[in-house]
Amino acid sequence: MNSATPAPDRRVLETPDGRYIVVRGRLWRRARPDLPPAERDRLVHDLMEARRGVKAGRRADDAAAIATARAAVERAKQGLGERGPIWWTDGAPDLNRRLVRNTPYADWYADQHEAE
Repeated sequence: MNSATPAPDRRVLETPDGRYIVVRGRLWRRARPDLPPAERDRLVHDLMEARRGVKAGRRADDAAAIATARAAVERAKQGLGERGPIWWTDGAPDLNRRLVRNTPYADWYADQHEAE
C-alpha cells in the first residue's frame, strides 16, 4: 500500500456537502464531482506523472525540472478542481487547507469524533 492509500480500517472523512475531505484535522478540497470519469482519470494520471517529475528533479538537483514538474502538478490540480476557482456555485467561501475546528464544519467534525 502506498502513502496515498488510506489504511483499510480508516475511512476518508468527507464533509456533508461533499466539498472537502478531512486529513489530520484539516480540510482539503475534493475533486470536482462533475468531471467525466475519463477526464478525471487523465488528470489523475497527469498529476501522478508530474509528482514523479518533481521527485526526479529533486534527485537530480535540477531546479528547472522541478519548476516544470511543479507547474504540471498545479495544472492537474486546477483541472481536478482541487485548486483554483471553486467549483460550487452557492457563494460559499473556499475553506481549503483550514483547520476544521476553525470553520463552519467544526460542530459536524466534533460529532464525527464522538461517534467513533
